[in-house]
Amino acid sequence: MNRLNERYKKEIIPALTKEFEFSTPMQVPRLEKIVLNCGVGEATQNIKTVDFAVYALTQITGQKPLVNRSKKAIAAFKLREGLPIGVSVTLRSEKMWDFLDRLISVALPRVRDFRGVPTRGFDGRGNYTLGLKEQIVFPEVVIEKLDKVRGMDITFVTTAKNDAEGRALLTHLGMPFRKPEGQNQQVAA
Repeated sequence: MNRLNERYKKEIIPALTKEFEFSTPMQVPRLEKIVLNCGVGEATQNIKTVDFAVYALTQITGQKPLVNRSKKAIAAFKLREGLPIGVSVTLRSEKMWDFLDRLISVALPRVRDFRGVPTRGFDGRGNYTLGLKEQIVFPEVVIEKLDKVRGMDITFVTTAKNDAEGRALLTHLGMPFRKPEGQNQQVAA
């Protein structure tokens, strides 16, 4: 069992039960899945760019990504129906916990000028989306095997009823949220 999953069961469930005054542990929000999405808009000009995005997400997650295809043709974007425009991976259970552990303890600290993840990524229902500008913060990705550095979106889907519960869950799991501007400065005595 992953150490984050074990910590969730032993420490986080009791802490959230006390914090939100849940009557049963089944009411405590939990992480359902993590979805990684990488848009490859330039695939309309060069179809090979999809292969590089598939390679990167495969290395990061250990799971083969799904190639997302366009549903409509849009002439202004030179887009025809059925062209690949992105890749995505849905992680659940053990792979989800392993990825979350690596994201929090390895990848996010490698982000240049990292001051915490923004808190504005919540959707109102307790789910959180985080955008990364570079996939190379994950040590599994070899930069020489990529055509260029791409970003990606990471969505954490929870069973939380609102943003406060979702944020509390992710904070207890170790997500380094950015502090509001006033809290960073120390008062000189």
